[in-house]
Amino acid sequence: MSDCIFCKIVNGDIPSAKVYEDEEVYAFLDLSQVTKGHTLVVPKQHTKNIYETHPQVASNLFARIPKIATAVKEAFGADGVNIVNNNDEAAHQSVFHLHIHVLPRYGQGDGFGLKWEDNSESTTQEQLQETAEKIKEKIS
Repeated sequence: MSDCIFCKIVNGDIPSAKVYEDEEVYAFLDLSQVTKGHTLVVPKQHTKNIYETHPQVASNLFARIPKIATAVKEAFGADGVNIVNNNDEAAHQSVFHLHIHVLPRYGQGDGFGLKWEDNSESTTQEQLQETAEKIKEKIS
C-alpha cells in the first residue's frame, strides 16, 4: 500500500533500526521506545489488522515472535516481555498495518502499564457459557 508508513519502512523508503528480516517478516525498533528495546514485528505483505489477515500471513508472522522476543529479552536482561497487538482505533491501533509490539519489561515504573479489571468474582459459570456460545457461533 503506497501510503502506509510500515510498507515504506519494509520497502526501505523510510529508514528504520532493523533488528530482523526474512522473506515474510520485518522487525524494527519502535521510535517511541516505551521501554528500551521496544520492537515492532510486521508482515511484509500489507494487511490492515488481524481480522483481514490471511492465515498463512499470520502463521508466518507469529512463528517469528518467539525468536525475536527472546533476542529482545536477552539483549537487555529484561525481566519479561509483553507481546501486544492492537486492532481498530478503540484498541489504540494507530498504524493500520498489522504489527506486533514486543515490549521488554524491567519492573514497575519502566514506562509501560497493562492492567485490567478482574471480574471473576461477579461472573457466573452460566454467563461464561453464554458468552462462549456467542463466540463459538461466529467461528467458521
